[in-house]
Amino acid sequence: MQDTARHSFLDGKLQVYMRPNSPHWQASCTIAGRQKRHTTKEESLARAKDVARDWYLGLLGKYAAGELKPGKTFKEAATRFIDEFEVITQGQRSPIYVEGHKFRLKLYLLPFFGPKILSDITPGMVQDYRVHRLKTVSPKTGKPPSHSSLHKEIVVLRQVLKTANRSRWIDYLPDLSAPYGLSGKISHRAWFSREDYKRLYEASRERAKNPIKPRWKTACENLHDMILFMVNTGLRPDEALRLQFRDVAIVTDEATGERILEIEVRGKRGVGYCKSMNGAVLPFQRLAKRNPSEPKDRLFNSTQRELFNTLLDELDLKTDREGQRRTMYSLRHIYICFRLMEGADIYQLAKNCRTSVEMIEKYYASHLKNMLDAALINVRKTRLPLAKKVAKKPSKSGVSKKQADFLSTESAGLTITNLGLCGRGGIGRRNGLRPDMSAFGETRGVELLKFGEAFAGNPEPSRRRKFRKV
Repeated sequence: MQDTARHSFLDGKLQVYMRPNSPHWQASCTIAGRQKRHTTKEESLARAKDVARDWYLGLLGKYAAGELKPGKTFKEAATRFIDEFEVITQGQRSPIYVEGHKFRLKLYLLPFFGPKILSDITPGMVQDYRVHRLKTVSPKTGKPPSHSSLHKEIVVLRQVLKTANRSRWIDYLPDLSAPYGLSGKISHRAWFSREDYKRLYEASRERAKNPIKPRWKTACENLHDMILFMVNTGLRPDEALRLQFRDVAIVTDEATGERILEIEVRGKRGVGYCKSMNGAVLPFQRLAKRNPSEPKDRLFNSTQRELFNTLLDELDLKTDREGQRRTMYSLRHIYICFRLMEGADIYQLAKNCRTSVEMIEKYYASHLKNMLDAALINVRKTRLPLAKKVAKKPSKSGVSKKQADFLSTESAGLTITNLGLCGRGGIGRRNGLRPDMSAFGETRGVELLKFGEAFAGNPEPSRRRKFRKV
């Protein structure tokens, strides 16, 4: 929209102008490198200039106080992120994934962070956003967003800030981790137990034989074969929809001698390979016979989601006991859980399902009782019989060897006088003895002290002060 009747004053720093189809004058100026606009709500030019001047001086005061900061806004960073993310990830990310990022930015992040300067986004502001979102109740569900939904929004926020950091609009990324964060509850994926799965495939088989309407017979048969095919291959629903007849081959397994399917899978992990169970061969043959087609044609035209949900509602199997909804993805979970319960190698299973061992251990193996070996858990340590203590036999003379050696010092010309307890420790204290060195003088007494330390063989000379001059 073109502006008309523009007037500048204050050395061209402030302008007032009038837009078409509006009787009021507008004001504009540049503060902190950013264009600011404001309506004066005045039809008179003189009064409009006074209002614009007051507004401009107020902005200058805020800028001087540090309330207005220069820099790029979150909205500008989000626009740049969407432009480069959609181009760089083309062919690597699903268009649905990219649209999900756009949706979260437009609906949740931009209304909260949009006008904010990037340097003003702090960990405290991010925490305020979390509180704001958890207090907001969805009009559709009547509940606040789930933990996973809020986590996805924080992921988009982090990617936008990384884009700003690469563009040197901010110097560092703020800490986006949630405070008071504990280990989240790990819930297993919604799957079917053996009893529930038996009820499901028997109901789908009965529906395929006797459809409600004759024109639905082919759709019911395709759904029954798709259930059996996915439970025996472990494919994701999107991988099953991408399958073409040329991607599947019936072979004989060398190790087991069974007929299985070798499948070239194209999905979110790129191109991978899968070897099915024997139970997938017959459903595949029925599909090929029922739908004669070219090698480039798809194996499944749709997932028959409505018919599948109708069967679950009729059997009261739509949710498990934790309240998690069962979907077509639950058929993949059946395959993984059943293989673990049969003792399959977890590494080979992860390769066949094109996932990681960590994901299987975290979401599947943690709730299966078959993964616990009671023989390795309920182990008791073997206790050896206690050795009997053997009492020391006293010597025939009643005198120990050290005492005998000490008494043998008489052969060196020393006389031992029994003068009662020595009080200085050692052999003399235990036997009530101390040497009489009065006849030898001070020098001979020192030699006797050295002799006493030598024959005792004590490794700690500091404790061998057991003799004294007399």
